[in-house]
Amino acid sequence: MPPLRRAAIARAYELIVFEDENTGYQTLGPVSKMFNLVARVYHEGTESEAYRLHKAKRDDFMWMGAEGMMMCGTNGSQLWDTGFITQALVETGLAELPENEESLIKALEWLEDSQMLANPKHYETAYRHGTKGAWGFSTKEQGYVVSDCTGEGLKAVLYLQKDLSFTPKLVSDRRIFDAVDLLLTLQNSDGGFASYELIRGPWWLELLNPAEVFGKIMTEYSYPECTTSVITSLSIFRKHYPDYRAAEIDRTIKTAIVYLHNSQHREGGWVGSWGICFTYATQFALESLSLVGETYETSETSRRACEFLLGKQRADGGWGESYKSCELGEWVEHADSQVVQTCWAVMSLMYAHYPHPEPLERGVALVMSRQLPDGSWPQEAIEGIFNNNCAIAYPNFKFSFPIWMLGKAHKYLQELKSGAKTKANGSSNGKANGKSHL
Repeated sequence: MPPLRRAAIARAYELIVFEDENTGYQTLGPVSKMFNLVARVYHEGTESEAYRLHKAKRDDFMWMGAEGMMMCGTNGSQLWDTGFITQALVETGLAELPENEESLIKALEWLEDSQMLANPKHYETAYRHGTKGAWGFSTKEQGYVVSDCTGEGLKAVLYLQKDLSFTPKLVSDRRIFDAVDLLLTLQNSDGGFASYELIRGPWWLELLNPAEVFGKIMTEYSYPECTTSVITSLSIFRKHYPDYRAAEIDRTIKTAIVYLHNSQHREGGWVGSWGICFTYATQFALESLSLVGETYETSETSRRACEFLLGKQRADGGWGESYKSCELGEWVEHADSQVVQTCWAVMSLMYAHYPHPEPLERGVALVMSRQLPDGSWPQEAIEGIFNNNCAIAYPNFKFSFPIWMLGKAHKYLQELKSGAKTKANGSSNGKANGKSHL
């Protein structure tokens, strides 16, 4: 074997071992896990400790569904789902109900336990990005920092610890600062944020992609959804901690907003890479823009996005988008309106402070009409996507986002109509006063 090839194989195997040790032998997901398993068995045999640990962890990905044996894309989506439902309960006011207090305290306890408190093993070898302060997509054991998961985890903790009176302060200020410190290391030169690390390779590496199924796997890319989760969490953080790294946070948010403006699709939405598709990414984008003062009334970017979504609303009041939108980067209609996508679209309009109630009311009516007698919603078309064309199910989305949207809409529409009524009365009084004066 030539010396260069021998050195390359040795280094590759070293990285495989690092990856196994840093992720509890789960690696990033089941595909890479099985590749690592083959390499470890070839090198160390089936009697090795590495084989035993890999074999034990295979069960973390497998589950029995209605269609038989199924496989998860990771070892779960625990952080992602917990972050969303806790935010939904706080933003809608449902967190204030006594019957929800115990569940929210348990959610905070889980968030506290799942934060990564140290950098990965072998960190000094530049093997991986730092993880101190991070939250991952699933569990602390899996050990991968994800920018938007850290953002959503941080946001959930701030909501639970700062906005509610009954929750203990489990996550210290120092650990909250660690999460912020980590987020500030993840911004790319274009102002955007990728998923797991900085962009460290040139675009042409994708030409060497050996996969037949997965796209965009050879290097990182900036994504609107990752960027907006960071903008949102940092914007909320600085309201509570205005003096901590204030100049750096301000600069990070401003350059991220520039990226967001630049990445807006020509028709007005944003192309999603982790959910389907325009409805998903546009929801995150409009929330972020609203937190820096850009709304339907004040921002051309926000207004274009709202008009884009309104142009896609169907006669039944809902929105329905096919996974093909992610493949093509263009809106592709689904055969039917989708509850989750309708929630995303209505939330987008509310985040943008859209002033007219009728489109929102129609979306609300569609979602309410699909609710089952037991209070749940049926599983409709698949909600998620990754690597351009691989669909992934998020079965909890059909609960968290309808709860979130309906609760927000209940308050938003009341305030909208109350404001319109007050404005009308004010105009009427003004005319009467004018006549009296004349």
